[in-house]
Parts: sequence; structure tokens; C-alpha cells
Amino acid sequence: MKNRLEELRRARGINQEELARALEVSRQTIGSLENGRYNPSILLAFRIARYFGLPIEAIFIYEEESGDEA
Repeated sequence: MKNRLEELRRARGINQEELARALEVSRQTIGSLENGRYNPSILLAFRIARYFGLPIEAIFIYEEESGDEA
């Protein structure tokens, strides 16, 4: 899943530490989210969306993998 977290964070002029503090997670979590190494829980996704005042779909972009469908 891709996301616009870094783009949105930079547009607000805040660093990873400030965002982490606001969301009550570690700076490493923010870095992992931005680099696509970690997908947030649904609760964290909602907190991020609420923080930025956007719907979840405007931040997190789900891309289906191509392959055999059931």
C-alpha cells in the first residue's frame, strides 16, 4: 500500500518527531510508514486521517496486486 504521509507532513512543515508525538507513536513508526515498510493498523490510519483532516483514502492508496483471481 502506498501513502502520501511524507508529502502531507512536509506540506504542514513538521518533522517526523513532531508528527510522531501528535499521533503518540515513535518517530521510527513514522519513518517506516513513509518508506512503505509498515502499514498502519486501522486505528492508526484513522488517527492519521483525522490529524490531517482528510479521508483515509486521500492518504493511503491501496493497489491490488495483479495475479490470478479466485
